Amino acid sequence: MEFAQHREYVAGDDLRRIDWKLWSRSDRYYLKQFEEDTNVRVVLVVDGSESMQFGTGPLNKFEYARTVAAAISMLILKQHDSVGLSIFDSVIRSQIPASSRNNHLQAILAGLEVQTAGGKTDILGVLRKVNESLTRRSIVVLLSDMFCAREDLFKGLQLLRQRKHEVIALHVMDDEELEFRYSGTMQFEGLEKAGKLTCDPAALRAGYLKALESFLDVIRRRCAGSGIDYRLIRTSENLDAALAQVLIQRMK
Repeated sequence: MEFAQHREYVAGDDLRRIDWKLWSRSDRYYLKQFEEDTNVRVVLVVDGSESMQFGTGPLNKFEYARTVAAAISMLILKQHDSVGLSIFDSVIRSQIPASSRNNHLQAILAGLEVQTAGGKTDILGVLRKVNESLTRRSIVVLLSDMFCAREDLFKGLQLLRQRKHEVIALHVMDDEELEFRYSGTMQFEGLEKAGKLTCDPAALRAGYLKALESFLDVIRRRCAGSGIDYRLIRTSENLDAALAQVLIQRMK
């Protein structure tokens, strides 16, 4: 049970619930009201680093991840479970504790709306902080493009698994990152201070796609080996279809 609020005493109320400390200060009788702790607690961890700014469709990766986080929050709260939110780059720059109260969705939406993508990524430090903040077993949902130090990523995820938290990794990527359909001489500017490169993309495409497949394969295998639910989501994918696939995978 978690404390929710006080209300004034009414004749017939259970005297055991009177807050005597408050009575001593106010000389009036107030009862403590509690809300039942929920069965499931979900924590959404959204990557807000600069690489999440990238996008070639209606939504960039950060905007898409925010929308997925909002939709998951609504689903969790509709079934009277609790949900919390953390947005990070090199640090957790916004954190909303988990709750199942009626007005909590508005707090989640407001927290998502004011954030923009920027800054470098410290995935291990962030996941360590998330792990330390969880006082009970939870479901942790990571929404990220996973462009970070790979060993740090898996060390952080493993910390959560060692504490018996369930982990869902939603890998958010843009179509152009997955297909690399560029042509003609172009200059690419790396986000998170990665420098610039002028090249012919067509000449690099085969090598790029090979490196990408290796990157995705490692993440898929490492997640499967650690008991982490993994799902690659394109920002061009309809939101309802993406969420349906995640839920179907969870049910299985």
